Amino acid sequence: MKSTKKFKLQYDQDGDILYIAHGKLTKEDTSEEIGDDVVLWRNKKTKQVSGLTILNFAKRTSKKATTYTLPFDFEMHPLI
Repeated sequence: MKSTKKFKLQYDQDGDILYIAHGKLTKEDTSEEIGDDVVLWRNKKTKQVSGLTILNFAKRTSKKATTYTLPFDFEMHPLI
């Protein structure tokens, strides 16, 4: 059976920033810009992805529909 991680999505409307995170970022996490206004967060030691930050998110999505490919697989689960 495939192991899955739960990621939390949070949108800051004032800053127009979408945060996607697996748990809380720690001092072991480092950032890497992987595209225009897209930042990947990764644990320095394990190299596991811990989050993604997308700046100017609404500006990107208010235009013609676009498909974004993330540099990792994840599944979304409803909170119960």
